[in-house]
Amino acid sequence: MIVKETRKAWQKGSAKSITFIVTKDCQLACKYCYLVGKNEKERMPWEVAKTAIDYILNHENDANFAYESVIWDFIGGEPFLEIDLIDKICDYIKTELYRRNHHWFNSYRFSFSTNGINYDSEKVQRFIEKNKKHLSIGITIDGTERKHDLNRVYKKTERGSYADVVRNIPLWLEQFPGDGTKVTISSADIPYICESVLHLYDLGIHQVNINCVFEDVWRDGDDKLFENQLMQLADAIIDRDLYKDYACSFFSENMGKPMDCQLQNQNWCGAGRMLAIDAAGNFYPCTRFAQYSLRDKEAWIIGNIYDGIDQNKLRPFLTLDRCTQSTPECVNCEVAEGCAWCQGENFDAAQTHTVYERATAICKMHKARVRANNYYWNKLYRKLELEGKREEFEANRKTNNGVVC
Repeated sequence: MIVKETRKAWQKGSAKSITFIVTKDCQLACKYCYLVGKNEKERMPWEVAKTAIDYILNHENDANFAYESVIWDFIGGEPFLEIDLIDKICDYIKTELYRRNHHWFNSYRFSFSTNGINYDSEKVQRFIEKNKKHLSIGITIDGTERKHDLNRVYKKTERGSYADVVRNIPLWLEQFPGDGTKVTISSADIPYICESVLHLYDLGIHQVNINCVFEDVWRDGDDKLFENQLMQLADAIIDRDLYKDYACSFFSENMGKPMDCQLQNQNWCGAGRMLAIDAAGNFYPCTRFAQYSLRDKEAWIIGNIYDGIDQNKLRPFLTLDRCTQSTPECVNCEVAEGCAWCQGENFDAAQTHTVYERATAICKMHKARVRANNYYWNKLYRKLELEGKREEFEANRKTNNGVVC
């Protein structure tokens, strides 16, 4: 009996992630979006992109870029609004990697998370055809039409975007059958979690990556509703044998245990080991430290394409670990394993200008997830054990020619 595992990230741990913020514009105004400063004006010029690439490839042997592989990530807003620029950037990257005989030439990916609205456009499809062997594309669809359209609405009109996204799911699945979708949970849409995950399975999506927003949006009782929805989902997945062919990131065997600061002290987030570049050519430890991602803090810039990376501004991120930024309650929590955080949200929510203060708004939601996760695996193990005994019984019966001793 096989339980489908969550798909691992390409070259996880050995790939440098470099993000181009090609635009801060988007067709949508999603109500839970952390990009509070989206606008139609800030679009990356070609010369900025080219200079950034040259800087990065010129420093192949620097510690910041001494990775076996590279992921060239493109975000917005909505990245495919700038498909012409992206196509030019990717062509230049490929040409330069080859010309320089760079060690990334045979080990790179172009990565996208898109709202899916213009996925079927001629220009996007031509780009996919040209780069398919080195592409990873995820389309964001939140679940049922009711859940999706609750948050993912067009700017100005607030019309839901579900119909314009779901029509492109079959084409996307045909081209990238192994890739998963990204689902976001906020307070308002908790009642629709179970039906939404099952709906995504019905659409043919086998990998559902799903998480709660890290911001402090949770209301009293949300954790109980959340737990109930996850238990309903657990029942459906197990009772219908969906666990054999489908995966949901909410359920993980390695979650909800105590953690040892000596043995399990990694930073959850990759901020600082990643690199983000905006339209002005500024460098950030990740996109969440760019100004359009921050509510209350000034952007944390670690350099630019002309002067390079300032190691002093980068250094705090390279020394981050779980225990130095967590409260004693978090360090000693009995269900600490699997409790996530976002370094950018930590910074934005901190009382001072620091990345060493962990935001804990998600605490009660994590504990609810742990309770539901325990329910899921206990029920699944019982089922697998019973089926194992049933198979053993059937094998013995056949061995004894139908005579049961």
